[in-house]
Amino acid sequence: MIKGLLKSFLNCVNYLILGDILLICGIEEAGRGPVIGPMVICGVLIEKEKEKELKRLGVKDSKLLTPKQREKISEEIKKVAKDFNIIIVSIDEIDRAVGSDISNLNWLEADKFIETINVLKPDIAYIDCPSNNTSAYKEYILNRIKNKSTKLIVEHKADQRYPVVSAASILAKVIRDNEIEKIKKKYKIDFGSGYPSDQFTKQFLEKNYNKYPIFRKSWVSWNNIAKKNGQKKLSQF
Repeated sequence: MIKGLLKSFLNCVNYLILGDILLICGIEEAGRGPVIGPMVICGVLIEKEKEKELKRLGVKDSKLLTPKQREKISEEIKKVAKDFNIIIVSIDEIDRAVGSDISNLNWLEADKFIETINVLKPDIAYIDCPSNNTSAYKEYILNRIKNKSTKLIVEHKADQRYPVVSAASILAKVIRDNEIEKIKKKYKIDFGSGYPSDQFTKQFLEKNYNKYPIFRKSWVSWNNIAKKNGQKKLSQF
């Protein structure tokens, strides 16, 4: 661990002295909480000096922007970014992780973050940690990424602090919204946002919990309705 940190520090010094381009990436998810649809992981890679461009675009936590604003800014982010990576995590994969004895949603996210880092190969990766235990999360990722010299900045609510993470959250949210629209068009249905707190989603779930393959059956909201209607829980299939 100490050797890795020292190597990261020396790399940063080299960038400053030699004028090399420092590549940073932000990684964030969208759709962690819904009972309907996939989760989306996004990583955005930019040159460090272009952070100011993201600020100029008005990049911020995706939840603070309207859908139209996100759509517009997402296209501009792609122009500024050196690269980006999108991972769509299926409902089945989410259910397997949540129902597993050796994994959960946090570690599933971490595995996708690792995959993203390995694809984008940043010098510094800024990660929005879903847990307050950032040290354990950071250690898990560091032990599994290919390039051990990559510096990891792992913080809870990083999307509110680092523009490059906010950029990733915007792209992830736009992709997630598009995936939801695809589901609605495919089955010719409307279920609202897909979040359990959405009253429209609640009503749809109550009436259609066993009709479409769009629900996360590991979610308490689905299990409660299935139990009430005498259906087996996910763990019983």
